[in-house]
Amino acid sequence: MPEPHTEPQPEPLSVLPVNEFAALEERVLRAVALVRHEREARVAAEQRTAVLESQLLVLQAEVATAEQLQQEVDGLRAEREQVRGRVDRLLSQLDALEL
Repeated sequence: MPEPHTEPQPEPLSVLPVNEFAALEERVLRAVALVRHEREARVAAEQRTAVLESQLLVLQAEVATAEQLQQEVDGLRAEREQVRGRVDRLLSQLDALEL
């Protein structure tokens, strides 16, 4: 015949001495303070991250603008060199006519 199924009996609550309870309470309070501090640190880190991400976007836009301006400057320099060469050729032709 199978044994009847019995529910496990809960262990009786043990009574903690006052000094152990105070030590446990102190540990719990320190743990709560630590969790609170870590949450505040996380929030602060998330805020710094958001600020830095927005600054990064601004800097990326500025870099793109600077690159575009550098390309324009390079193009203008090349154009200036072409004009300088054409002017030199024209001056050379004028000098040849004066002979």
